[in-house]
Amino acid sequence: MRARLLPLLVILMAGTLLALGFPLAVSLAAGQQQRVVVDRIDDSARFAALAQFVIDAQGAGSTGADERRELLQLELARYQQLYGIRVGVFYRDGNALARSPGWWQLPRSGEGPKALDEALAGRRSHDPPQVWPWQSHGKLLVVSPVVLDGDVVAVVATESPTDQMRARILRGWLLIAAGLAAAMLVAFAAALRLTSWVLKPVGTLDAAAHGIATGRMNSRVAAAGGPPELQRLARSFNEMADNVEEVLEQQRAFVADASHQLRNPLAALLLRIELLALELPEGNEEIASVRTEGKRLTQVLDDLLDLALAEHASAEISLTDIGALAAERVASWHPVAEEKGVRLVETGRTAATGWADPIALSSALDAVIDNALKFTPAGEQVEVSVAAAGRSVTVTVADRGPGLTEEELQRVGDRFWRSGRHQNIKGSGLGLSISRALLAAGGGSLAYETNPPHGLRVTVAVPRTDPHGAEPH
Repeated sequence: MRARLLPLLVILMAGTLLALGFPLAVSLAAGQQQRVVVDRIDDSARFAALAQFVIDAQGAGSTGADERRELLQLELARYQQLYGIRVGVFYRDGNALARSPGWWQLPRSGEGPKALDEALAGRRSHDPPQVWPWQSHGKLLVVSPVVLDGDVVAVVATESPTDQMRARILRGWLLIAAGLAAAMLVAFAAALRLTSWVLKPVGTLDAAAHGIATGRMNSRVAAAGGPPELQRLARSFNEMADNVEEVLEQQRAFVADASHQLRNPLAALLLRIELLALELPEGNEEIASVRTEGKRLTQVLDDLLDLALAEHASAEISLTDIGALAAERVASWHPVAEEKGVRLVETGRTAATGWADPIALSSALDAVIDNALKFTPAGEQVEVSVAAAGRSVTVTVADRGPGLTEEELQRVGDRFWRSGRHQNIKGSGLGLSISRALLAAGGGSLAYETNPPHGLRVTVAVPRTDPHGAEPH
């Protein structure tokens, strides 16, 4: 969730900053250019006043007209030399009254003709187009009219280089970019803090829910900050977990108590059956059937008690040599396999370490190997293989029995479930359920699949890492 929420906040804040930054940058560029244009207008007004005296003297035929013209030319030359700005005073027909440099003419393309027409109409030319920092050849052309006795008799034109203006715009943009970058860093830190504040309770809640899902029923959400809604959700989750744990404890206690309380009446019942059997002829089939059902019921009660204890007990996990433990269990079951005429072989790694409860793992392997031998016909083979892959160490028990269908694979391991084809084989249907409960308490698992061409593969998996994430050696 952090990977989705944080980029969303950052994108929104970045968009807001850019939406503010771009107009600010454009406004700064326009302001810098307007400042230059206003300066050129002021300069043009001064040169227009000087040109009026010259043109007025020429019109009156005064002897000082040439002197005034030379003074105007000198002013224009000094101005161009000092500021590097081309400037000129031009008659309506385009001839120059004075200009600097001497070869400069009004531009015949671009904004030149339009600006000249506006000035001849008695208006100052409109502001030139915006010059941007990357336009290295851009010029600012400003044309103002020279009015004498209400008539436009000439124009004053200035063509300014834009190097300094573009440099000032670029420096301003860099300052804006630095400000936006600083604001973006602050916004990112704020977004990071905000997402942490919002998602910390969610992470705690997820960890507690995962703990309960994996069998750690005492997992709870610790009090933490965050939005009030998430705090209320955490309290509700703890209340729900308390109720669920209480119900499960009551269920386990009921199963354990019922199993324990039924043992004594069942033992007394079996004893009475044996007494009645003494009065009946030897080999009576009904008595034999009753004895068998009584023993089966006793086994079911014992398994129910074991299941209740397995679900209630906490696992004592330690670093265990899974290969050595599997070899020990295979050796213990060899006599049973030889008695049935089944080959029990061990393959794979002889040493592989993982984190498990040795007693629980031994019980689970016993149940799985017992099932494999129970359903494998004489002359066939049961293979026990140890492997280490990724984050798990696995012990796979593959038999050559009749196997299970796809539908039956979905139900194997459920309490009291047995395939309809195997009802005549001894068992209560609780062995694999007990094994799964024992393994789940330590982070292990059971998996089932077919073993072509026929048979069943049961994989017992335990983690290779301890609860703190340390890798085994």
